[in-house]
Amino acid sequence: MSKAEQTKARIIQQAAELFNQQGYAGSSIADIMQATGLKKGGIYNHFKSKDELAVAAFDYAVSLMSREVWSAVKTKRNAITRLQALVSSYLVYIETPPIVGGCPILNTAIEADDTDSPLRNRAIAAIDNWRNLIVRIINQGIKKGEVATTIDPDIVATIIICNIEGAIMMSQLEKNPVHLERAIAHLQNYIQTNLA
Repeated sequence: MSKAEQTKARIIQQAAELFNQQGYAGSSIADIMQATGLKKGGIYNHFKSKDELAVAAFDYAVSLMSREVWSAVKTKRNAITRLQALVSSYLVYIETPPIVGGCPILNTAIEADDTDSPLRNRAIAAIDNWRNLIVRIINQGIKKGEVATTIDPDIVATIIICNIEGAIMMSQLEKNPVHLERAIAHLQNYIQTNLA
């Protein structure tokens, strides 16, 4: 990786942490300069605008989350254990979150939900990818006889995503991991008792 590529990657990483904690609108160019240690020209040498940097930072943050989820899911072969691994992978938010400040999808969705912006579109795409992964796992499980044929995969995806996101938000807000722990325990039980 060239020095320019290393600098760009560092800007993205540091901006992702900044945006995830302060929000896109709440982070000024001066904040980005302070976080990266670069002057405005150094940042704009790599990005045409703050919007372009925000999209790159969001993509980076989501990739960290996705890596955690996929590493938990990929070794499991049964749909039930894959879903349980997916759900449990979010426990890292208690001790070692992939990125500080909570879930970047949730944070971005809340900030950009009333806009027509590239960030809103990226948040929608990230949620769609998450939902599609859950639906794909369940559909494969139905085909293999591991999941009941009466299960609606899209409903299960909504239940899982909403429980996890709500619990991360509550735990972040109160600085108390118990909400995420409770939600994951509930989802583990829900998956085990209702899907098979």
